Amino acid sequence: MDKKATLTLHDGRKLEFPVLSGSIGPDVVDIRTLYGKAGVFTYDPGFLSTASCNSTITYIDGDAGVLMYRGYPIEQLAQHCNFLEVCYLLLNGELPNAKQKSEFDGIVTHHTMVHDQLSRFFNGFRRDAHPMAVLVGVVGALSAFYHDALDISDPRHRTISAFRLIAKLPTIVAMAYKYNMGQPFIYPRNDLSYTANFMRMMFAVPAEEYKVNDVLVRALDRIFILHADHEQNASTSTVRLSGSSGANPFACIAAGIACLWGPAHGGANEACLQMLEDIGDVSKIGEFIGKVKDKNSGVRLMGFGHRVYKNHDPRAKLMRETCHEVLNELGLHNDRLFKLAVALEKIALEDPYFVERKLYPNVDFYSGIVQRALGIPVSMFTCIFSLARTVGWIAQWQEMIADPEYKIGRPRQLYRGAQRREIVPLAKR
Repeated sequence: MDKKATLTLHDGRKLEFPVLSGSIGPDVVDIRTLYGKAGVFTYDPGFLSTASCNSTITYIDGDAGVLMYRGYPIEQLAQHCNFLEVCYLLLNGELPNAKQKSEFDGIVTHHTMVHDQLSRFFNGFRRDAHPMAVLVGVVGALSAFYHDALDISDPRHRTISAFRLIAKLPTIVAMAYKYNMGQPFIYPRNDLSYTANFMRMMFAVPAEEYKVNDVLVRALDRIFILHADHEQNASTSTVRLSGSSGANPFACIAAGIACLWGPAHGGANEACLQMLEDIGDVSKIGEFIGKVKDKNSGVRLMGFGHRVYKNHDPRAKLMRETCHEVLNELGLHNDRLFKLAVALEKIALEDPYFVERKLYPNVDFYSGIVQRALGIPVSMFTCIFSLARTVGWIAQWQEMIADPEYKIGRPRQLYRGAQRREIVPLAKR
């Protein structure tokens, strides 16, 4: 039986609209014909109650603390798969078999080099430029270097561009870091895994051989997996909206990176570390917690709770395990900042004030600590996020382009400006 929703207007008219059901999750009222039937729009700032598309990629149930990629729980993916397997899943809908994985890994590995002229492109930036500013510019410029596969109506071109973006983002992110540090670029090596290759490009120097640490590589690989996609968030919606105009994929991803740069979106783990620095010492935690509980203090607890997850962030438990693995591997449990973080975590997990409000540590709290332990500077945190999220953006972009229902995005507005008026001649104003 078809579901219907009835809208009663102020003039008494009753209009029916179809109710669509997904495979899981809440139903949606299909209001595409609303303006034509009633001459009104809906008003939904931030689109908090509006489904802008249909998708088969990622599902989130914030109340139950569920995150799934293509139906697979994030917990299983983080424990049993590496990042490139997750990339394959997001792009193709299924996990690869051994042959498919080998072919996919090989294609990505052999696309990690960037055009040599792109290396010189970095010289146009100041050395002290923020790495995210560099990343937005360089990724946006990729279409000038790889314009042989920009026909978005051609599925083969879309696939080539997807491979190029996934493969080259680690190289470009590492180059942005090296340029900022004043160190020479390190070229990729085809005998290393995706994440080991990235860490080598970040931290190797010509003066000595870089040694791969499997524990640290696995930690960063897990960060990539946990951040690979997160449904229709601000940056993903930006990529889709940009792509709806027919813009090339490099421009769309650059737009997504620019959106992610916003402190309310991709800068949360940076804010967590800044909070720890502000607290300063374990002895001052009690005083800090008191300020957090005081509504008039203006002090906020960063890295706890989540806008979407109203219970617990399923990524946080996984990131917590990884965090302690890294601290053990590097012998950093006595580090001032890490001791402070562990003490704050303990209080937040036990204090009734936080438990009752479900202010549990989220993924940003732990990922910032892990990245700091790995030697990644705070200024690079959002670049790492961008690298991980690129595959999700590309998967969402590809899905949108292939959707026969997709149209150029055109949100509406509630206009509250001046009504029609006539211009008064300059001499009489």
